[in-house]
Amino acid sequence: MNLMLVLLFEISYIFTFLNIKRMKIETRKLELGQDNKGLRKWLKSKQIRRTLAGILIGAAAGFAFFYLTEGMHMDSLSTTDILQSLAFGGLFGLFITNSPCARNRC
Repeated sequence: MNLMLVLLFEISYIFTFLNIKRMKIETRKLELGQDNKGLRKWLKSKQIRRTLAGILIGAAAGFAFFYLTEGMHMDSLSTTDILQSLAFGGLFGLFITNSPCARNRC
């Protein structure tokens, strides 16, 4: 029984080796050209516009949330607190607009 299994294995190995020798691999030359889209086309793309809008809306929402929850007047707010709330809101807007679920890939 073991001898038959060994023979079957050897025969299958030989046929596999012969088939690999007969196979021909066809290759094509890949030509890559420069893709000069430019800044204007980049800014006109739908995803970039959506991302920039998400960042701006997120920054405005972050500032509004900070201003309304702190209960301070604009005179007593420090510049670092305002910039920090704008940055966190902008990052939140960036992550929301570039998530896979925003592009129907989840």
